[in-house]
Amino acid sequence: MATRTDLRPIVKLRSTAGTGFTYVTRKNRRNDPDRVVLRKYDPVVRRHVDFREER
Repeated sequence: MATRTDLRPIVKLRSTAGTGFTYVTRKNRRNDPDRVVLRKYDPVVRRHVDFREER
């Protein structure tokens, strides 16, 4: 039986600007089997930067 965490696990997105700022979100493992990279706002440097998935 498939549980809720199997298909859409919780992932932590860490800023590539080196500020240590993180977002927490869910991803669909079927659509994104590799590590996700999203462009989001980093309030520490006050600009949009790439956020990479860490496990």
